[in-house]
Amino acid sequence: MAAAGESPGSLYDTIVVGAGVQGSFTAYHLAKQGRETLLLEQFPLPHCRGSSHGQSRLIRSAYPQEHYASMVAESYRLWEQLAAEAGTQLYRQTGLLILGAADDPEFQSCRRSLAQHHIPSQLFTAESLPRHFSGIQPHGGELAVSDLTAGVLYAGRALQAVQDGFRRCGGALCDGQKVTDIKPGPVVTVMTSRGVYQARSVVITAGPWTNKLLAPLGLQLPLQTLRINVCYWQEQVPGTYGIPEHFPCLLAFHANQAPHLIYALPSNEYPGLVKVCYNYGSPADPEERDRLPTASADIQILRDFVSKYLPGLVPEPAVVEQCMYTNTPDEDFVLDRHPKFSNIIIGAGFSGHGFKLAPVVGKLLSQLSAGEEPSYALEPFRIRRFPALEEEEARAAAATCPSASAGRPAA
Repeated sequence: MAAAGESPGSLYDTIVVGAGVQGSFTAYHLAKQGRETLLLEQFPLPHCRGSSHGQSRLIRSAYPQEHYASMVAESYRLWEQLAAEAGTQLYRQTGLLILGAADDPEFQSCRRSLAQHHIPSQLFTAESLPRHFSGIQPHGGELAVSDLTAGVLYAGRALQAVQDGFRRCGGALCDGQKVTDIKPGPVVTVMTSRGVYQARSVVITAGPWTNKLLAPLGLQLPLQTLRINVCYWQEQVPGTYGIPEHFPCLLAFHANQAPHLIYALPSNEYPGLVKVCYNYGSPADPEERDRLPTASADIQILRDFVSKYLPGLVPEPAVVEQCMYTNTPDEDFVLDRHPKFSNIIIGAGFSGHGFKLAPVVGKLLSQLSAGEEPSYALEPFRIRRFPALEEEEARAAAATCPSASAGRPAA
């Protein structure tokens, strides 16, 4: 559907492809700066076929990696700013418990991060934790540290708020328009199922569909699309897990020897049901997003975790929904320019932990698009960190620029 301000004949400053939370915040920041911006989305909005739908996401200050921990304070401020602009609540402070073995490197990094950034916290032993939170029973003698600033973002409401804010700033949002081709140049041409648009720069934030758009541009990132089971578990005694005083958000590192993170959020979407999920899934084709899922090992991992660590929940999921993750090998984001086309910007690979940081990610992508100095060091997010791509780029450069060893023509 076309929006006010959209015209196939217009030359935009920037076209953003993909109206998930990252693309929407990118377009929002650009429009607030007065840049003529078009936001394109392939599906009619709202939809549940990507990674930004649903009612809840975790936001936290504690991060094992410093390059994310340094962004969180600004992310909180920008979420608060958006909530004030929208006149609605986007965040519920619940606190967070991080569960892990005393010698677990990620658990130790979270503790250091909380101390370094002066985040209010408290340490619990395996003996003291159940006295404070009776619904949580450490099964392997783990410690727990709290992040008292953490809580739940109302995801669907937040996505709507940022898209509304983008429109208020004069931006044009067109949904139901699948991008079929991107032709690079000083002016980039974007062809969709309904029209042709041009802009001085393009930002690609297309989630699982990113590589399909990049392939004609000579680039394939090491992205893996995963189908995630989003599981909700019934309280055995109503009210046990429904309020933060009884049950805050929870992160568990390698609990019960699970190789990936397990997280839980207090009852929100479904009264009496607690969201407990495994931060990994099974490989999937985004075009088959709506196919019925098959049985997967992560459900059994969660059953074991719930029965041992959250004994007040029925150890069988009451509701199972699906979401898509787009992971990089190191689970760090990609925030960078295309190696050959500097006016094509890529935001991808948010690996299941990007929603909370979307206000800052959108700001960084907007800065790259506008040719401004990024607010944060982007080295952890550069495409060149992937060795295979770096080697491929070097080979391409050698093919077009013969080395001195090949000899030079006579003067």
